[in-house]
Amino acid sequence: MAKSGVLQYAVQLDSVTKKYRSGRNEVHALRGITAAFPTGSFTAVMGPSGSGKSTFLNCVAGLDHPTSGHILLGGTELSGRTEAQLTEFRRDRIGFVFQAYNLLSALTVEDNVTMPLRLADAPVDHQHLSFVLSAVGLAEHRTRRPNQLSGGQQQRVAIARALITRPDLVCADEPTGALDSRTGRQVLALLRQVVDEMGQTVLMVTHDPVAAAQADTVVFLADGQLAGELRAPTPEQVAERMTRLGEA
Repeated sequence: MAKSGVLQYAVQLDSVTKKYRSGRNEVHALRGITAAFPTGSFTAVMGPSGSGKSTFLNCVAGLDHPTSGHILLGGTELSGRTEAQLTEFRRDRIGFVFQAYNLLSALTVEDNVTMPLRLADAPVDHQHLSFVLSAVGLAEHRTRRPNQLSGGQQQRVAIARALITRPDLVCADEPTGALDSRTGRQVLALLRQVVDEMGQTVLMVTHDPVAAAQADTVVFLADGQLAGELRAPTPEQVAERMTRLGEA
């Protein structure tokens, strides 16, 4: 079920800056970021604390407005859109996976997964729903509620919810941060699977070199600027690069 006729790049940033006030100081969270992420790729974003990782992800996902520059997601310019337009855009075209699962305890797995469609007053494609639930290993748990699931299973529900709208981009912010190492590896393998088998594009912020090594490419940020990248990374290469960035 990989997409056909898609654009070469799911996300493009052109000279993106982000400034904000902190007391009397002006903080430059992003400094002229220019980058492009291919459709159907898995990219990890890493950097020391305060490097701009969260601001970067928030701007790409339309959760925050860049001060200047341009961001295209799925070929659509995000700049200049109203909050209402951005809210609709995020709901329809971006999937989110956070450290916290953000599931509604009163709803079943199936109802949690289809929540974005119901909020958009859109019909549920039951064939696609079954496909997504099977892909994340939840086909037999669709009528269960979150408190009947393990932490790893709850994160799988969150990933299924992110996939149900066939988004242009899945944004994952520390998706294994609340999981033990074994369960975390399973969730990372699932993210790898949705890229390889479903043609999704995943952009993941993480501090974990082992998690980052699941990605095709690791992009490093430092002081709000791009500070290099690694393709086909190993955990050791990622850790060594992070050590150098921390020393710098």
